[in-house]
Amino acid sequence: MKKIKYFFNTHTLRFEKAEVPLRVRLLKTFGFVLASLITAIIIVLLIFQYVDSPKEKLLRQQNESFKANYSVLQDRVKQLELQMVELENRDNDVYRSIFEADPIPDSARLKQMEAKKEILSIQNLTSTELTDNMASQLNRLSLRVAFQDSSYAEINNMVKNKEKLLKAIPAIQPISNKDLNRIGSSFGYRTDPIYKNIRMHQGMDFTAPSGTPIYATADGVIEAAGFSPDGYGNKVVINHGFGYQTLYGHMIKVNTQTGQSVSRGQVIGYVGSTGKSTGPHCHYEVIKRGTKVDPIYYFYNDLTPEQFDRILKAAANNKQSLD
Repeated sequence: MKKIKYFFNTHTLRFEKAEVPLRVRLLKTFGFVLASLITAIIIVLLIFQYVDSPKEKLLRQQNESFKANYSVLQDRVKQLELQMVELENRDNDVYRSIFEADPIPDSARLKQMEAKKEILSIQNLTSTELTDNMASQLNRLSLRVAFQDSSYAEINNMVKNKEKLLKAIPAIQPISNKDLNRIGSSFGYRTDPIYKNIRMHQGMDFTAPSGTPIYATADGVIEAAGFSPDGYGNKVVINHGFGYQTLYGHMIKVNTQTGQSVSRGQVIGYVGSTGKSTGPHCHYEVIKRGTKVDPIYYFYNDLTPEQFDRILKAAANNKQSLD
């Protein structure tokens, strides 16, 4: 039962019933409703903050499962990348070395220019970032696999051409030298016999009587044959393919012509002393991919290990310069 309040009226000297004005009652009602609404909102926010809905629980579980699977896939990608590095190293250091092919530079294999910083916490990445990161790694790996596949295809062609390659590599001395006593000036710096200064000698000189046969040291096609004003006199240049060329200078007579195919051991000319020369000899050069190299390492077909050791010592000690 609602309590009724009274107050003493000093004017009438009587107790009268106390009545609350309508405005006051409305303000109290509004205040109560507002306080209830604020309380309800706070309760709802707390619930949403700390209590997951069934849908949110499901999404959270799926997200955690996705991150776990991503971590496994990332480990697998790293393993594959390590295997790719091993294959690339084996390709350069073993397979291409066997066939004397140039190694493939890392930049051509589309490796990363800069290693990305390790992600410290996968949990901080969104699903989209995780997906993009994995797609990027797989794309890089796919490019490297594709490039490696093309490299192995190239090596496969080298295997098929192995016989041609072996025939194309210079492998004998350009003149008969059974006694190993025809080595004149070797490859390297020595005193020039004409200009009397130190100059690079980019080949080997084989001393022999004028008219001694000169042999092609590998199969190939004659690239130049005849007199040359560059000091070689009558010379022959053979293109053997696979990046190899040989040059034979100071001939008294050329026994071949440009465009002709020749075989290893075929006579291509005769020893002479034409051009910049001080006596009969064959100046012999080996050019590998445009660079002149020491010919002494290309006599392995007609020398035993003991003979090769002797010729190395002879070349080191004999500085008789004829051109």
